[in-house]
Amino acid sequence: MMDTSASQAVQSKRLVEWIPESHDPDALFEAFFESIEAKGISPYPAQEEAVLEVMSGNHVVLSTPTGSGKSLVALALHFKAIAEDKRSYYTCPIKALVSEKFFALCEEFGADNVGMLTGDASINPGAPIICCTAEILSNMALRDGHAADVDYVIMDEFHYYSDVERGVAWQVPLLRLAHTRFLLMSATMGDNPNIREGLEELTGIEVSVVRSTDRPVPLDFQYSEKFLHEGLDELMTSGRYPVYVVNFTQRDCAEMAQNLMSTNYCTKEEKKEISEALKGFRFDSPYGKEIQRFIRHGIGLHHAGLLPKYRLLVEQLSQQGLLKVICGTDTLGVGVNVPIRTVLFSRLCKFDGVKTGVLSPRDFHQISGRAGRKGFDSAGSVVALAPEHVVENARAETKAGANPKKKRKFVKKKPPERNYAHWDKAAFEKLISSPPQPLESQFKITHGILLALLQGAHARGEDGWAEVLSLIERCHSRETLKERLREEAETYLESLKAAGVVEALDDGEGGVRLVVDGGLQEDFSLHQASSLYLLDILPRVQEQSSTYSLDVITLVEAILENPRVILLRQLDKIKGEKVNEMKAAGVPYDERMEELEKIDYPKPNRDFIYMTFNDFAETRPWVKVENIRPKSIGREMYERYLSFADYIQEYGLQRSEGVLLRYVSRLYKTLSQTIPEDAKDESVLEAEEFFRTSLSQIDSSLLKEWEELVNPVAGESESVPERPAHPTDDMRLFRARVRTEVHQLVRHLSQQEYERAAECVRSDGEEVWDAANFEGAMESFYDDYETLVFDHSARLPPLTRMKSLSRDLWSVSQTLVDEKGENFWVIEAEVPLGNYFDDTAPLLRVTGVHA
Repeated sequence: MMDTSASQAVQSKRLVEWIPESHDPDALFEAFFESIEAKGISPYPAQEEAVLEVMSGNHVVLSTPTGSGKSLVALALHFKAIAEDKRSYYTCPIKALVSEKFFALCEEFGADNVGMLTGDASINPGAPIICCTAEILSNMALRDGHAADVDYVIMDEFHYYSDVERGVAWQVPLLRLAHTRFLLMSATMGDNPNIREGLEELTGIEVSVVRSTDRPVPLDFQYSEKFLHEGLDELMTSGRYPVYVVNFTQRDCAEMAQNLMSTNYCTKEEKKEISEALKGFRFDSPYGKEIQRFIRHGIGLHHAGLLPKYRLLVEQLSQQGLLKVICGTDTLGVGVNVPIRTVLFSRLCKFDGVKTGVLSPRDFHQISGRAGRKGFDSAGSVVALAPEHVVENARAETKAGANPKKKRKFVKKKPPERNYAHWDKAAFEKLISSPPQPLESQFKITHGILLALLQGAHARGEDGWAEVLSLIERCHSRETLKERLREEAETYLESLKAAGVVEALDDGEGGVRLVVDGGLQEDFSLHQASSLYLLDILPRVQEQSSTYSLDVITLVEAILENPRVILLRQLDKIKGEKVNEMKAAGVPYDERMEELEKIDYPKPNRDFIYMTFNDFAETRPWVKVENIRPKSIGREMYERYLSFADYIQEYGLQRSEGVLLRYVSRLYKTLSQTIPEDAKDESVLEAEEFFRTSLSQIDSSLLKEWEELVNPVAGESESVPERPAHPTDDMRLFRARVRTEVHQLVRHLSQQEYERAAECVRSDGEEVWDAANFEGAMESFYDDYETLVFDHSARLPPLTRMKSLSRDLWSVSQTLVDEKGENFWVIEAEVPLGNYFDDTAPLLRVTGVHA
């Protein structure tokens, strides 16, 4: 009999340590199940069947309920790939789930063997196991096709295949990766024969379908005619917590969390445990204090409007059993590991972007499937609350019935006029019994897809147009739609030619070779439908603009989607200021209201953009007028040099920090990948660097966590994060980065924010400049002048002088602009690069501030 220490050693072995010498299917199958049985896991029949098919080399479509161990089958595929010295990819729809799976796989296979790609983050990209969003894999499939280094693919939450906006990213790999084996997984997988038949035709490999309806933790369902606080009290009293309260807007989540603060859900001892778990965590964004209040009360908040580090914290605390209630949107239904006992639907209707309707069976089952914790609960609970007005009317009617004299006075409360579709117990029961809808193809052709195909084919010396036609022919759409897709592809190709992005050359054999402009950056992309307008108008702007970088930001913002919540806050602020101004001037109320109707959020260069876009659209039938949306979010941030936190505070966007983060990320990505390199002067590069720096300072929690996995204690691990390229390898970007750091420093000094100024510079060297140093130096400046001017003109390139003393040492001098225009004062600094390792830490070391 194995002793306790030996048993523990076996259980703690990483999965990679169980790989057998023989890599035949039977040996891998036995070794894998031996590893999981050693950890006390007993597989279900569906798991065994799916793993057997995976090890046999077949494609697998796995449709089993939430909590039935689909992740174990995915582990088996990674295990097989590592054993065979091949590469496996795990994909899913949301970054939160990508990062969660990334760290889980690091524990199983070791941090050196796992990487992550999300578009915003790239960690260990050369690893044999890669976690990425579906869009990343789709882009690889488009560019590399049969040459892609992708041997195995797990596509989790595969029901996103039917998503109108993103479904194409889930279909493309199935059409392009002919040498890849696929594992398609979802708890709500409707059937689609085209998927199976298409995969078998493309790869010549059998597709095995494994289905089961058995749940390890069964669910009980309850329709409750109670108000929310009553329903929660009942669940707490009966021990059916933690509770996931489902909302369908971020605002509802935040308001609900605030309302629940009036009730104590945790004991003093439980709150102490939470406090211990929070030690060392920084709630350092504007909304951080609110998040901290909720969490210390035992209430979690989880939605896409939060910064990733706060969502990750809620997930970790939930896994530790420290939160009693989690107020979240339906994104928690997408596989994120937040263990919950009860799912409580605050409503059963949802706005889908077009109209408000009762939840689809797929949405309902996806969310309700999160209930019930394996190993903790004998059953999970799903509770749906009746509409509030129905509950109120029922109680008022009961009360009136008890007093016949008041019955005639009873007036029923009406349902909400907006964002409401009626549901009742019958609708709830229908959702419980309805199976998920069949998966529907959402394939479409875009400029981005066309460009990726042409770029990849050109790099391989292959026929890009043939690949476009092949992709359309293989797609899972009806034949009538395929003909329309071919016509659209031809139209898009002509527009790429007209923009100079693609050129048709004689191939020397009587045919035509499509060549992508070699002057474009390697990662050049067209993310938006109206990106070609941007390329078309840039030369004109470059020639005529006196504020080129600002105008480039404005053009980029005009092709991005509108972040509605931010624009509404801009409008509210402008209207508030205008009202105060008109009141002070004695303008009558009616006239004030009339003037307010004319006000819109800022739209720089609006007339020029609308006019030139309309001219552009006249000859491009695929362009729609609504694709151009002038606004000024990024431009305002850059023009005023506002940090992320500054902008949040300025407009009261604390509840929507994640919205601003995603918008700035898209802006940076478009600046970086869509503006051609020859259209970027130093001012544009500096703007690009400003947004890169802003993003790197907001939330680097994922990278830090991975670095701790790789190198938990300094000197104990042989593996360390790879050193970034030398900053001066790209001299233009290096200069832009240094100017950005200098200007951040000047901005803080202009506002007498000396603590923040000290955070902008290096804290090594013989003389360390802290807040006291800066304050002392600036006191002398303010003896001579009233104002340190910091506006766009004060950041002109001639005011920042850089000189190379050697490759690893630069001197920097920044002229400070005063209100008199004398400009005698300077900041002297140096940039030592000899020990440069951290791409996010400051480069600048201050040596003096003086006249």
